[in-house]
Amino acid sequence: MNNQTLVRMVNQIGHFFEAMPDRQQALEDIAQHVRRFWEPRMRRQILEHLDQRGGEGLTDIAALALTRHRGIVE
Repeated sequence: MNNQTLVRMVNQIGHFFEAMPDRQQALEDIAQHVRRFWEPRMRRQILEHLDQRGGEGLTDIAALALTRHRGIVE
């Protein structure tokens, strides 16, 4: 899957959880969602994008969720 598609997908997930009143819980829930529903190859690829391209195209909440809860996503 290409990076643009993964970025779009995780941004959509972030947009959904952004409405939660508890920001910390929202960040964890984004990471948990990626862990549960994305195959390992997709998770590795989005983390590589975060590392190599600085998360180019990711919304703030998506990038923060992946960064803070990387251990969940891996």
